[in-house]
Amino acid sequence: MNNNDVKKMLEQLQNGEIQIDEATESLCSFMDFGHVKPDTSRNKRLGFDEVIYGKAKTVQQISDIAEKYIENNLNFVCTGLDEKKISELEKKFPEFIFNFEAGIMKRILKPAVRKTGSVAVITAGTSDMKTALEASEILDICGVDSKLYADIGVAGIHRFFSASKNIKDADVIIVIAGMEGALQSITGGLFRKPVIAVPTSTGYGAALSGFTALFAMLSSCANGITVVNIDNGFGAAMAALRIINLLQEEADGTETGD
Repeated sequence: MNNNDVKKMLEQLQNGEIQIDEATESLCSFMDFGHVKPDTSRNKRLGFDEVIYGKAKTVQQISDIAEKYIENNLNFVCTGLDEKKISELEKKFPEFIFNFEAGIMKRILKPAVRKTGSVAVITAGTSDMKTALEASEILDICGVDSKLYADIGVAGIHRFFSASKNIKDADVIIVIAGMEGALQSITGGLFRKPVIAVPTSTGYGAALSGFTALFAMLSSCANGITVVNIDNGFGAAMAALRIINLLQEEADGTETGD
């Protein structure tokens, strides 16, 4: 929080517009639960809440974190979950919402305000869908509308052109592709909107679990493409959200963070 934010918050407290608990929460930058330290000021700084990465965590670790979030009435979102983890967590947290296809677990108490911008999420093949669904789910949680255009890769380029009129209307385009990772070059060469490319681990041996697509995207001849890590639908959604937030601020004449 900057000085203006602190002054405004104190004035609201003095005028009875907010309660002491709300003011305390605004002033504290994080909560300390030992090995869990939720970054409660991230939304004010960056425009989105902290999200838990569950792939490298055990079910018990995720459960412990979720319990702390429940106790403190915080929004909870966890990504990177496989079906086995979700099956176990579902039994422990029946009040949570689980998206098996996207690998996401969530409990949203304070929904994000809906944004005016939109994102097109396109995939080269159906094998890239988990990454695409992760991106779409995260965008929705953050208040951004998205539309998915699946299986329109370069091996059947007429499929891409059949959807191009709709794709170009989006404010940001997320392109998800494995194999040789060529779809982002076509997209970046046709549309002026920001393009965020996500390589996936889809493909046979020489695809190198996504590194071939990653190198292709980093080497794209279409200028100005943003590339995130392999299978990182979450990272692509966050990059798109930053752009959408700036467009929203410009439209509203406001600034949500420093």
